[in-house]
Amino acid sequence: MIDDLIGVSSERLLEASSQTIYMLGVSLFIGALLGIPLALILVITRPNGLRPNNVIYTIFNTVVNIVRSIPFVILLVSIQPLTRAIVGTGIGTNAAIVPLVFYIAPYIGRMIESSLLEVDAGILEAAKAMGANTWEIIRYFLLPEAKASIYLAMTTSTVGLLGATAMAGTIGGGGVGDLALTYGYQRFNDILMLVTVIVLVIFVQLIQSLGNYLADRARYQS
Repeated sequence: MIDDLIGVSSERLLEASSQTIYMLGVSLFIGALLGIPLALILVITRPNGLRPNNVIYTIFNTVVNIVRSIPFVILLVSIQPLTRAIVGTGIGTNAAIVPLVFYIAPYIGRMIESSLLEVDAGILEAAKAMGANTWEIIRYFLLPEAKASIYLAMTTSTVGLLGATAMAGTIGGGGVGDLALTYGYQRFNDILMLVTVIVLVIFVQLIQSLGNYLADRARYQS
């Protein structure tokens, strides 16, 4: 009965949801591996940073600004040759991960950069006075002090990435977005469109609730 109402089988809806979770998890993991070091580089090498370096800061800052200025739909299309070179195809769930990583890595970098810059400069000065080197300041002072803010930054990034996974349906990337586009929008199936929106809203609520919990816990522990 439910299958007749939404126009697709419940198994297809579950498959699309699992594809969205897969794209979200893999691209977020790889994006974080790239974005967190990027944020540290921007914070450390910026003017008045721990190790100011105008050349390095300008290069990385410019690259981040350029990539972030490209709308995700255009990014999907523009890096198709690179996507094919990496995964061997330009369509499908695995192919969608490549542009998703390009999209989310600088986004995470900028969000975490903002979190790290919120740390009181006096704490870092005190760490220097105690003889801590750059790595020790990052590990024992900068990151712990910014932990709660970093959790919220990652939460915001994850929600933004979820929206991008929905747009990946334009290249047949699979997931809830592809289901909504192919079986909902193109077939004028308003019920299915509503169901996919509800699924995405549930994902956002779960992500935001987890992020808020981790941030509150980090504040309590500090």
